[in-house]
Amino acid sequence: MTKLLFFGRTRDAAGCGEMDCEIPAAIESVADLRAWIASRDPALGAVLAARDIRVAADQCICVNEGASIRGASEIAFMPPLSGG
Repeated sequence: MTKLLFFGRTRDAAGCGEMDCEIPAAIESVADLRAWIASRDPALGAVLAARDIRVAADQCICVNEGASIRGASEIAFMPPLSGG
């Protein structure tokens, strides 16, 4: 089971801050995961497809869409943050 975490507008789109999910073994990359989520929930998929949404697998930022998420126990979707 993989825990998906959502922050900012991704949380709004998901309707929750986290969910546990059984990700199919064929889903190996960030791009695969985004496409799989979009196939299950097109509205959430549209938000997650935005270019500024970053993904972290087990607290490590995925630097591109081909980054592996295989075996990750936690995957976070994060919009840009600002603060001061």
